[in-house]
Amino acid sequence: MLSKRTLIGIIVGSAISAIGVAALVNSIGLQTISFDDTYGIGEYTSYQFPAPKSSHQFIKIEGDSFDVTLKTPADGIQIPTTTYKKEVSFDWYVLEEGINRIEIQNIGDSEIHVTGTFERNTDPIFFTYHILVITAGVVIIGFSAGFSIRKPKGF
Repeated sequence: MLSKRTLIGIIVGSAISAIGVAALVNSIGLQTISFDDTYGIGEYTSYQFPAPKSSHQFIKIEGDSFDVTLKTPADGIQIPTTTYKKEVSFDWYVLEEGINRIEIQNIGDSEIHVTGTFERNTDPIFFTYHILVITAGVVIIGFSAGFSIRKPKGF
């Protein structure tokens, strides 16, 4: 017969392990990141992400006046710092796997609105994080099983 502490430990450990397995499965493959950001007067931001070959990237910037720099890997798009007014959008496919970098500086008299979607590779460190969560759940189950062990006489 399992003790109350053992059952609680098995339930909690199983839940933690299930969360780790679900996160691991969700992180496999290409990740799509959508964003909708607003930046105030004079603010600077940059987006940097690793992207696989042939992945689709899109960004749209709206505002009074702003500087944009765009760099993609290899012989892809290379736009030096250029000033734009009102609206600009960039829509491209990555020619070679690597780091894409977009820098935006608001130089106008109003906020800028940045929207877009990026397709990127999953960071390999997250695989380790998910395995650690799964292991923690298994360890909790193991420790809780110790509460059901029959104690020898004299204890």
